Amino acid sequence: MSEYPIVSTGPDVTRQVLSDHDQLMVVAFRFAASGAIGALHNHPHVQSTYVESGRFRFTLGQEEREVGPGDSFVIPSDQTHGCVCLVPGVLIDTFTPRRDDFL
Repeated sequence: MSEYPIVSTGPDVTRQVLSDHDQLMVVAFRFAASGAIGALHNHPHVQSTYVESGRFRFTLGQEEREVGPGDSFVIPSDQTHGCVCLVPGVLIDTFTPRRDDFL
């Protein structure tokens, strides 16, 4: 069980840090309903996303990609990205370096 709190990031979406170190952070994003949104944003961290469950449509820069269980991809530093949940599920994201704004 994670010692970190579950934080609401929008309607039907939460995040919870699972583990962290100054150079790496692992975070679970849980989407409880179809249509829930991971808002478009960017950050200086390199991000890897793994789809544990559910189905999502991601915007990655100018590209759109639909992903499901077992899919994984890397988002480069400063690339605008976000997603729409198509089927409720969980994304496991890793960030390097750690997202201090999540602590």
